[in-house]
Amino acid sequence: MTSIIELEAADLAAMLCSRVCHDLINPVGAIGNGLEVLADPTQTEMQAFAKELIENSTRQARAKLEFARLAFGASSTAGTDIDTREAERVSSLLMAGEKADLEWKVTPMLLPKNKAKMLLNMLLIAVAGVPRGGTVTVEVEGEAGSERFTITATGPKTLIPNAVQGLLAATPEDGTVDARGIQPYYTGLLARLSHMGLNLVLDGDALRFTADPLPHDID
Repeated sequence: MTSIIELEAADLAAMLCSRVCHDLINPVGAIGNGLEVLADPTQTEMQAFAKELIENSTRQARAKLEFARLAFGASSTAGTDIDTREAERVSSLLMAGEKADLEWKVTPMLLPKNKAKMLLNMLLIAVAGVPRGGTVTVEVEGEAGSERFTITATGPKTLIPNAVQGLLAATPEDGTVDARGIQPYYTGLLARLSHMGLNLVLDGDALRFTADPLPHDID
């Protein structure tokens, strides 16, 4: 049996920080470019475009930051649970800048933080599975403590993101985890901490990503 990779806490934190920085580089860079145009008196004809660029990029950066705070960070949520309505809010903000549409079919409930973070990270992987757009549907079923998550992504070009399955299991093919693969690795780690099993399959034009309680956690 292949041994799973267990990262040191410092390495995990550093790679997650790198992931967040990577996500913010483009919108923050675009804001800087727009400000440079506004400050250049020779480019007055481009000012309207620059203002629009700054507004759109600011919305995108804020959405990514709010999502990352909940999906990767400790967040400021009181207690040990996260309201699924907050998860829906940050997911909707993030998806407004993506090609795919979001269908959130989750009854308002409180989820343990690790489970809520896992759900959000599963969403990121599902979105990566429809690079040309489509629909991503999020569902949660089951009683408290034995929740089952299902995220289904459909689109014109549906795929399983490269190397994701090995990273989810903490057994990557090349035997290493770097900043590019830290997000699916972290998703798998959250699943193990939550005592849930992940399954990612491609069925025609549908990518189905599920998380189920492990047998010994079901009464």
